[in-house]
Amino acid sequence: MNILVTGGAGYIGSHTCVELLNAGYDIVVVDNLDNSCIKAIDAVKRLTGKDFKFYEYDLLDRENLEKVFAENKIDAVIHFAGLKAVGESTQIPLRYYHNNITGTLILMDLMEKYDVNNIVFSSSATVYGMPKTVPITEDFPLSTTNPYGSTKLMIEQIMTDAQKANSKLSVTLLRYFNPIGAHKSGELGEDPKGIPNNLLPYVAQVAVGKLEKVHVFGNDYPTPDGTGVRDYIHVVDLALGHLKAIEHCSDKSGVHIYNLGTGNGYSVLQIIDAFSKACGKELPYQIDPRRPGDIAECYADATKAKNELGWVAERGIAEMCEDSWRWQSTHPNGFED
Repeated sequence: MNILVTGGAGYIGSHTCVELLNAGYDIVVVDNLDNSCIKAIDAVKRLTGKDFKFYEYDLLDRENLEKVFAENKIDAVIHFAGLKAVGESTQIPLRYYHNNITGTLILMDLMEKYDVNNIVFSSSATVYGMPKTVPITEDFPLSTTNPYGSTKLMIEQIMTDAQKANSKLSVTLLRYFNPIGAHKSGELGEDPKGIPNNLLPYVAQVAVGKLEKVHVFGNDYPTPDGTGVRDYIHVVDLALGHLKAIEHCSDKSGVHIYNLGTGNGYSVLQIIDAFSKACGKELPYQIDPRRPGDIAECYADATKAKNELGWVAERGIAEMCEDSWRWQSTHPNGFED
C-alpha cells in the first residue's frame, strides 16, 4: 500500500513515517517545511534504511499537488499538514482558516479526481471545547475555544459531508490529546520554531538551559496539586495509532472516530517532576495567573480505539520524559544540531 503523508516532516508526521516504513508500507511525503525541517526527512531515512519520494509543496498549490497524484499511485492519505499553534491562531485567524481548510479542500478534491478513497485525519481533542466532565468519550458535545480548534472541527465536518456524498470513502478522524516524547534513538523529536507553545518542549528547553524557568499558569484548580491536568501520550504510541487506523479502516467505508490518549491525567507539576528525574536536576518554575480559556482537567477515554482498532498507549510518563530528554540533550537547538 502506498500512503501519501501530508506534513510528513513535522513532529507527529515524521514519527508516523518511521512506523509506516518499518511496518512495510510505501510512503510519499508532501510538506512545505513552513514549521518543519528537511533534516527530519533525512532522519526518517536513516532510522528505517528506506528511501521514499519527498515533495516540498504546499497544499494550497493545487497545480504542484496534482503532480504528486499524477506521478504516484496513491492508495490512502494520512493528513497532518496544517498550522497548529493555538495562541497564534487567535492572532492570525484568517491565515489559519485559509491554510488549514482550503488546503484540505484541495487535497480532498484531488483525492476524488484520482479515486483515492481512504483518508486518516490528524484531528485534536480541542474539538471538545471545555468539556463538563472527564474522561472524554467520542460522543461528547463538540465546540471550540480558538480558531485552531475551529479549523479541526470544520475539517471533520467537511470530511463527514464528503463521505455522505461518496459511499466509497473511508474517513478516520483521530482526536489526539497531548503528544510528547521522541524517537528512542534520540535522532528524531519535536523541534518547535521559536519559544515553544506547549508545556513539554518548554520544560525540555529549561532543562537544557535555553529558557530560564517553567511558567505554571494557575495552581488553584480543583485538581490534586492545583495545577492543570492533561492526557500526555508518547508520540510513538500516537504514530502506531495511525498504523492501526490504516490497517483496520481502509477497507471499511464510513466515518470512524477515535480518541488517542492514555486515559490518564498528569498535572503540570507532575510533568515537571518527571522531567526533573529524567534529566537529573531540579527544574525551576514559577506560578503565574491562570490563562483565559484553560480548563482544570482534560483526559481521554480511549476504550473505543482499544476495542475496535486493537490500539493501546503503552508508554508511561517516565519513558515519555526520558525520550524527550535524550532528544533535547543531544539536539539543544533541534535539527540545527
